Amino acid sequence: MRKECRDRYDRKEGMLKVEKLLITNARIIDPSCQPTVDFVGDILIEGERIAKVGAQLKDSPIAQGAKLLDAGGLCAAPGFLDIHVHLRDPGFTHKEDILTGCRAAAAGGVTGVCCMPNTKPVTDCPEVLSYILERAKQADARVYPIASITTGMKGEQLNDIAALHAAGAVAVSDDGRPVENGGMMLKALRRAYDAGVPVISHCEDLTIIDGGIINEGEVSRRLGVKGMDRASEDSITAREIVLAESSGTAIHIAHVSTKGSVQLIREAKARGVKVTCETAPHYMMMTDQLLESRDANFRMNPPLREEEDCQAVIEGIFDGTIDAIVTDHAPHAAEEKEDFLKAPNGIVGLETSFAAACTVLVHQQGMGLLELVRLMSTNPANLLRLPGGTLREGSLADIVLFDPNLEWTVDAQQLHSKSRNTPFDKMKLTGRVVKTILGGKVVYEL
Repeated sequence: MRKECRDRYDRKEGMLKVEKLLITNARIIDPSCQPTVDFVGDILIEGERIAKVGAQLKDSPIAQGAKLLDAGGLCAAPGFLDIHVHLRDPGFTHKEDILTGCRAAAAGGVTGVCCMPNTKPVTDCPEVLSYILERAKQADARVYPIASITTGMKGEQLNDIAALHAAGAVAVSDDGRPVENGGMMLKALRRAYDAGVPVISHCEDLTIIDGGIINEGEVSRRLGVKGMDRASEDSITAREIVLAESSGTAIHIAHVSTKGSVQLIREAKARGVKVTCETAPHYMMMTDQLLESRDANFRMNPPLREEEDCQAVIEGIFDGTIDAIVTDHAPHAAEEKEDFLKAPNGIVGLETSFAAACTVLVHQQGMGLLELVRLMSTNPANLLRLPGGTLREGSLADIVLFDPNLEWTVDAQQLHSKSRNTPFDKMKLTGRVVKTILGGKVVYEL
């Protein structure tokens, strides 16, 4: 008998005892329930699942023998789900790997991550999916792989989407680049829709980008560098909407960053098009003015835009146009980010996403915590049909405990990721994850 099992063996009863954890005195926030839940109470965990949510459970017979975790002053919510993450494994493990990426996720209250397929080799076959899923068994977060739409992400041949789904892929995307051929994208949408597989589109016209490295505007002109016109994002967003609408299929738009794309999606939703979308914290709180520093840690794709775009993203969040908050966590080694002009695009964000979103949306814009949890947990789970996003009894005990009012300053050198390419370094944020629980076990504590 393994040691961990021996430790839970009840000699008197001759059976394995289920370990219990009782979280007490927490403000419990769960937007997945009808009516929604927001009250001070307790959560009883038995093994890997939530057994009971209620008030004054400490003295209840069902809580007998439970280990106590006093969460007084903290909020308890379903663990955050980030449906847009680059774990760089396999192939680029000098930047990140599955274990370090999930360690960073846990530090940010993220209990599940969906990893994009631009690995080496590309995640376009059952063998790579199997590797990811096997490695993830040791991780501090649940890993849900996303497979590529086309073989090798070359845009030339469609993958067997149904087979990839059967092998463990929760969605398909050529993220990092668009499917340039509209006819091929239409076939992909139809095949994926028939197979019940979500399609995520990286909306970017590469012929418009044409070597641009930051947003095209006053800043790019002052710096004398080639810009990335908003039209590159807006035009492909429009194409994907038209393809989904004409075929009766569905599309999810990744990392929305422009005023134009927000409006296109808003109008499409009003017409009944099956379109959903996401954005990231940096698109609601940072502008291309930060590029004046020539710091490549402010370079990402899509790029930081202008103030009107930030405001449009925030408006889109509040009116329901934008469905989820993600990070697009994209680690790069320090030496890769040294040259402003040649650096690859991408930033890390798993450890700062909640704090950044809480700072902007809750403390600056007046959003309720219930809605923030919906955007970071319940909605992402629903969008990709993932376990989690709820504190319902019987569900997986994936829980985040956070203090929404705790002020702290980001220190890039203290991050759990292998890489340090964060634009939030030295920024003061309000709201911090204090503990993360995965399957009933504490995997992170401040």
